[in-house]
Amino acid sequence: MRGKYVDKIREYLKRTPVANMGSISALTPNREYAYVIMNHLLKRGEIKRITRGYYTVHEEPSLLVYCLRPAYIGLQDAMSFHNLWEQETNPVIITARKVRPGVREVLGQNVWVRRISPEHLFGYDYITSGDFLLPVSDVEKTLIDMVYFREMRRGMVEGFKKKVNRQKLDGYLKKYGGNFRKKVVEILR
Repeated sequence: MRGKYVDKIREYLKRTPVANMGSISALTPNREYAYVIMNHLLKRGEIKRITRGYYTVHEEPSLLVYCLRPAYIGLQDAMSFHNLWEQETNPVIITARKVRPGVREVLGQNVWVRRISPEHLFGYDYITSGDFLLPVSDVEKTLIDMVYFREMRRGMVEGFKKKVNRQKLDGYLKKYGGNFRKKVVEILR
């Protein structure tokens, strides 16, 4: 399929990590034509569907984080970004959206989706991963999430003790209840 709209869409998909149907249809005369073009590109294998309505030309399952905004990459996957975890992990995405939690298959790989309340959605930075900037929880928020989701193991504590900024951690813990704060502080002793 050739044409000025197809070329526009191909060019746009090369520049952006994830495109949704709203942004694609803005490049075409109408939404129906955008669907025709996207289906054609999907059948040819030029693009891949991440989830319903979101597409990419890249082979990176972590890009699902852009489809579930507000969200960030967390838990063991964030530990890998911060050199606290040596093992290969599946991407773990933490979101405040009301989506089905659990394992999803994205681009042929399993991705974990976990939900968290909106008031606890903070403490992440954008980190370069390959060609992308991905939202990844910082060390302090990763520690809190590991305890919150009951994923913390004994062997992980030493790495956190060396890297955690206590002042920043104390600021984050003010957003949680007293019993939970005590549990996190106890782990670092």
